[in-house]
Amino acid sequence: MSYKKLDIWQEARLIVIEIHKMSLKLPKFEMYEEGSQIRRSSKSVKSNIVEGYGRRRYKQDYIKFITFALASNDETLDHLETLFETESLEDLELFQTLHFRIELLGKKINNFLTAVEKHHQSPK
Repeated sequence: MSYKKLDIWQEARLIVIEIHKMSLKLPKFEMYEEGSQIRRSSKSVKSNIVEGYGRRRYKQDYIKFITFALASNDETLDHLETLFETESLEDLELFQTLHFRIELLGKKINNFLTAVEKHHQSPK
């Protein structure tokens, strides 16, 4: 199996793409401030899932990187809310859609983390 088959990675990938596209439509000053932050935090979610998967033989490393992914997901949500609250992101429908998807991804990552904590067995 590959990390690419993980539902959480697939969803994180799609969110990275949408965040990237959204951030390029922000006001110029925001593209290099909050826009840069949200792009990096969303990419961190996906990257930490990959790194955790690569270390899946070691339960504590796996847990650590999935926890990092969850934290980066929370950070992404915070950046999205800041962009909307400061009116740099004015598209209510886009905000609501991204907010929902990021929250849902957080729930999925949390469920995945719980499963790893409870049922982890090193791959053979």
